[in-house]
Amino acid sequence: MTNTLKILSLIWKSGAEIYRDEKDGRLALNNASLIHPEVLKSAEPIFNQIDDWFKSWEGATGPDITIRKALELYCGWTKNEKMNTWLLSDNESLNLLHDWTVVLARNGWRDPYDDYRQYENDESNEMKTEFYKRAVSWASRNK
Repeated sequence: MTNTLKILSLIWKSGAEIYRDEKDGRLALNNASLIHPEVLKSAEPIFNQIDDWFKSWEGATGPDITIRKALELYCGWTKNEKMNTWLLSDNESLNLLHDWTVVLARNGWRDPYDDYRQYENDESNEMKTEFYKRAVSWASRNK
């Protein structure tokens, strides 16, 4: 999974977007011209793993999606202005995100390109749920 997330992070950092097209269920790219050709070349042989990663998120809950997006922002892989504004204005939520990564690290997560989900436990899940509640609360106050 390390290669998969590394390639995805490079795609996201380029400013392009990779997503599952709702019309045909296939992966699609927006702004593919922004992606360095070497990144696209590296993605080709692991396309099935990239597709599997997206499939693994199908049916994910609000807390799961929110913490994933926050981690992608935290790692500098994606931009999310609304989430960035929230975390910059809410130190407790930002600290909660950091503390969540510390719990994952205690559980063996050492590489941000390694899918963190295998390192989650009851403690990290409680933190993830609290993080989500804080995100929903902030979003409802800042429409």
